[in-house]
Formats: sequence, structure tokens, C-alpha cells
Amino acid sequence: MSEQPIYVVGAGAWGSALAHTLGLAGRKVMLCGRDEVAIRTINEERRNPHYLKMVEMDAHVTAQLGYAGIEKAQAILLVVPAQASRAVLTEIGAERLAGKSIVLCAKGLEKDTLKRQSEILAEASPKAHAFVLSGPSFAVDVAQGKPTAVTLAGESIEAARKIVDLLAGPTFRPYSSDDIVGVELAGALKNIYALACGAVDGAELGLSARSSIMARAFAEMGPLVEAMGGAKESLNSLAGLGDLTLSCTARESRNFDFGYRLGAGESVAQIVDSGAKLAEGVHSSPVGLALADKYQVDAPIIKAVNALLAGQAPIEGLVAQLMARPLRSE
Repeated sequence: MSEQPIYVVGAGAWGSALAHTLGLAGRKVMLCGRDEVAIRTINEERRNPHYLKMVEMDAHVTAQLGYAGIEKAQAILLVVPAQASRAVLTEIGAERLAGKSIVLCAKGLEKDTLKRQSEILAEASPKAHAFVLSGPSFAVDVAQGKPTAVTLAGESIEAARKIVDLLAGPTFRPYSSDDIVGVELAGALKNIYALACGAVDGAELGLSARSSIMARAFAEMGPLVEAMGGAKESLNSLAGLGDLTLSCTARESRNFDFGYRLGAGESVAQIVDSGAKLAEGVHSSPVGLALADKYQVDAPIIKAVNALLAGQAPIEGLVAQLMARPLRSE
């Protein structure tokens, strides 16, 4: 095995969890962050003081401020929020990323450009090799060594399998795909639908209503994924149905929880003012609607979520509108 470290850029919950699980698999890992206290605490006490405090970071993991030595990385995992990806990639620099395997771990669409994460990478560093990691995975589960299976998409199955072999561990199992577009879109769109399902729960509309929204969301994703060049079959994968199911049923999902609070009567501003971090689906919802309009795909649930976020209607009224749509076969 190469002595070159795997670089994990982003020392939040997901970055820390991935760094730890790679360490458990015997990989040498450099975790790059911006918080000096967090970096020092990880190196000295083997814990991230801000995230996953119950987890003792594996000894194979070293933390540092910035990106020193990243040009020597065996592979790079970019684990920053989707809206920050472009800035971080630009800061690292195209030359240092050229020829490198970059595993994109954020599930979101850039709000100003409508770009997917791999499209952002292609613009920021055209000579880098894009891979996408997505699927049903909570950081705390991965960090605690609970069984987790995800999808790893690359330019080809052969290329993806090489990264799968690099990232796999005893309890962390990536499965290879060559559908970068479909896997990226599934990961981003499910955040929007998680807001809807959370709102249904928050408004106490019942499990039947939530299940109906989930099923129709799954059907709604297909035409948009296909229109944008992805494979509809990818929605039957861990990155599609698997992640949609997890995100639409658990309050541990940031998007579901944000939607839950919306459904319970809070506004976006009230939720944010309370100290909650803005869920990625809030950024992706207007992007999803713009893409649906661009590709002329009917997306009533995405439209409803945008109306909910804008405070144009309560979730009860939006669900009633969805239920009143013309009857047709599935």
C-alpha cells in the first residue's frame, strides 16, 4: 500500500467521520481544517471538540491547518458544504489538484450557477479526476463503526473500483458506479424531498401522507435525472432510494429536521435565528426548481417545497394541492 496519505479537506462531522473510518482501515490520513483549536485537540487528545465528541480519532489520522503537502496526496476527499466547494478548490489551486483523484462528498447544487459538484471541479481544476461519494450515511454511524454502504461514482467502473478499494473498510462499504450525474443529482434532490417529508411530520399529517410524498418524490426524480444526462437506474441504488429513505424518515437528517420545524409553524428565519445551521436542501430547492423549468420537467413537490420555504403556504395547504392533482396512472 502506498505511503502517500489520503487528504480529507473539511474537519466537520462528515469529514472527521470519514477520516476516522479510513484510519481504522489502516490508511494514513491528513485531515485539513480551519479551526486551530480543533486541529490541536484532534492531534493531542484524539477528539474533535466540535463534532462527534464521543469518538476517539484513530491514530492513523493527523490534522493540520490548511493544505500543505496536498499535491502528494494519494487521493483527496472534499468534505466541505456544497456552497463552499468552489472557494475551497480555488484556494487549493488547480495545479496542486491536477491529475489527482478528488472524491466529492457534498450533496448539493451551487445556488448561483445551478452546477453540480463535479461541474464545479471541472471548472476549478480541469485536469483533476472527479469521483462522487453519496448514499445513506450519517456521520455518527460511520464514526462509531456501524455498518454503512454507499455509492462511489467515477468516470468509469474501473476507475471507481480503484477508489472503492482505497476507501473501503470493515464497516464502510462503497459500491462502484459510472453514473456521476445520476448519483450527484440523487444526493442533491433528496435533500429537497427530505424538507417536504419533515414538514409533513412536523404538521402531524400522518405516516401515510409522508409515505405518499416519498413515493411520489422517487417518481419525480427520475425524469429530471434522465433529462440532465443521468441514468434513471441509479435511483434504485444506495445513492437513490437508499439515501432518500434515510433522509426522509429521521430527525437526525438536518434537512428532515429543518422541514419538521417548518411544518410545526416556524419560519426559515426563526429556525436560523435559533442557531440551527441552514440545511443544504434550502439552497438546493430553488436550484432544483430552476433545473426542472430549464429541462421542462414537471416537479410539483419541488415547487411545493419552494412555496413552503418562501412562506407562501403552510404544508397542509401544499399537501392538499398535491392530493388534488389530476388522477392518472402511476
